[in-house]
Amino acid sequence: MTAQKGKDLLLKVHNGSSYETVAGLRSRRIAFNAEAVDITDAESAGRWRELLAGAGVKRAALSGSGIFKDQASDATVRAAFFDGAILDWQVLIPDFGTVTGLMQVTALEYFGQHNGEVMFDLALESAGALVFGAL
Repeated sequence: MTAQKGKDLLLKVHNGSSYETVAGLRSRRIAFNAEAVDITDAESAGRWRELLAGAGVKRAALSGSGIFKDQASDATVRAAFFDGAILDWQVLIPDFGTVTGLMQVTALEYFGQHNGEVMFDLALESAGALVFGAL
């Protein structure tokens, strides 16, 4: 895989009929994690740790900062945060695929300089199974 432009990683939310881009993220990060379930016992070969396949809790976290595309996008994300709503989100990773599923906005911060635009920091946490789709 060759280097990709960071601006091409898009965050979208389902609007009832399709996914639409929510914001112009200037920096973003997505992380996938899975817990390991240790099943090591006295009879484990050489006392090496053994893990139980597929037993741990999986989760994904997405964070980013940037500017909202428009007032409607800002209102959608702000309402999702204050309502504690779980929405259907999609992350487009160029030349890799899409990650789609239910997520909750767990952090929303606004900031800005006196001579610049208002920006935001956003954090999403998975709230169910995520689906990967290859491009």
